[in-house]
Amino acid sequence: MTNQTKESSTTSLDSTNLLVFLFKWRIHIIVLCGVAAIASAIASGLIEEKFRSAVTMFAVPQNSIGEQFYEEQKKNDLLEFGEKEDAERMLQILNSDRVRARVIQKYDLWEHYEITRDEAGANTKMQKEYDSNVGTRLTKFGSIEIEVMDKTNTVARDIANDIAHFADSVANKLRNDRAMDAFQYAESSLLQVQDEIRVMEDSMSTLYNIGVYDYITQIEGLNDQYATAIIEGQPGRAETIRLQMAEISKYANTFNKLTTLLEAAYDREAILKKRFDLMKIDATSKIPSTFIVDTATASDKKAYPVRWLIVVMSVASVFVFSVIAILTLENYRKLKREGKI
Repeated sequence: MTNQTKESSTTSLDSTNLLVFLFKWRIHIIVLCGVAAIASAIASGLIEEKFRSAVTMFAVPQNSIGEQFYEEQKKNDLLEFGEKEDAERMLQILNSDRVRARVIQKYDLWEHYEITRDEAGANTKMQKEYDSNVGTRLTKFGSIEIEVMDKTNTVARDIANDIAHFADSVANKLRNDRAMDAFQYAESSLLQVQDEIRVMEDSMSTLYNIGVYDYITQIEGLNDQYATAIIEGQPGRAETIRLQMAEISKYANTFNKLTTLLEAAYDREAILKKRFDLMKIDATSKIPSTFIVDTATASDKKAYPVRWLIVVMSVASVFVFSVIAILTLENYRKLKREGKI
């Protein structure tokens, strides 16, 4: 007989032996599997049922909103979907203590989860319970999914929707707080420039009151009049004009300096006013930080536990372990009979 034939016979024999073994111990195995089925069915019946609700959304890039109104060339688009980095930042906000605390407070999860606040390790227990019922993940399409499990389907729905709302609120607050610092700096800088302009304009008003309106234009006009008076042989009129030019010349440096400074101050004021308006929008706007694709709805079917799966897995596990245990026992008895142990 060839090796192949021997191997085939051995395989056939092993398979036959296995069938014989299972038939021999069928009653024990069936009883064990039956007990496992009944026990797992009872145990799964004691597990608290939970309903699942989910929100699907996309993150929005945190761009300056004011730029969309005041910048001629817009670098970003408020309507675009966020990239992976934006979604990851939003995930951090969704999992933050700020969002978790607001959810716990609004739904009184201490009582809902039956956790005593004063017991040792209460906060850790609450966090574990919250994390076991609330989850967030980044999907392969770049969206964010918020999943909430709860024993009440309406509570699961409301928590999921509120988490999305709270995350948007927190993101807005973070953006507004950061923009508020820039807005306050722009406001103080603008007020400072306006105060400087007011002082310089008061000085210019003083010059206007003494007859200095536009030094260069006035001097050019008086020079023409002075030359005309000399040519026409009017020495008295020429002297009067000369004295006027001398009087105006006293304020030449002051007038020219104020004019230059005022022009620069007006330019600075225009820039700061634009920045002020831009930062004001960023500091006060409430533009959503997410695009909600699907809001959570109340599920009409429990998602946990899957009782039939628990029973099947329990029976399968007991069947495998019972076969292994019986095989081990039979081999032990056989070796003992042969005196090998």
